[in-house]
Amino acid sequence: MEAWNTALFLLLNAGDPPNHSARLLALLFADYAIFLVPLMLVAGWLWGDASRRRLMLEATACGLFALLINQAIGLVWQHPRPFMIGLGHTLVTHVADSSFPSDHLTLLLAVAFSFLLGARWRSCGSILLTLALPVAWARIYLGVHFPMDMVGAAVVAAASALSWFGLGSGLIASAFTRAESIYRCLFAPLIRRGWVTR
Repeated sequence: MEAWNTALFLLLNAGDPPNHSARLLALLFADYAIFLVPLMLVAGWLWGDASRRRLMLEATACGLFALLINQAIGLVWQHPRPFMIGLGHTLVTHVADSSFPSDHLTLLLAVAFSFLLGARWRSCGSILLTLALPVAWARIYLGVHFPMDMVGAAVVAAASALSWFGLGSGLIASAFTRAESIYRCLFAPLIRRGWVTR
């Protein structure tokens, strides 16, 4: 498995010298596509109805839970990043921590799966899901992840979404009531002006 992981990494990783256009595209997907996740969550909360806001809270909780699983995996099993073992070409600086699974892809997919499980936000889930492949490619191309890190991210994200929606509905119900109260208090002036929904 590790031999396959290494071989596929070398196939997808940047060449020497790297293609300038591919490098710019990879940087765009690797570093900036992830910001679409909080933008969608905030927009869904501020301009959605109560059921949509609840979905935003569920998706946020699912994403955070998935990242917590990643941290636990990293503590139990340290897998070096390619540049830590002198493999391939690294085009960005990155902290030398465990590579498995990819946090970027885990968060993206956990929120995407959460949206896909919610009946009223599937189009946004599809957008995030479409971004998953180029984000995975970009992280490998830039030399900070192995392909198996992406497979691990997908497994963690799917497990988090399924387990959270199966077991976390009670926790969300009480947290949602408090979150809505805080929101209505803090955003009261904007709600009165109709700039955000009540």
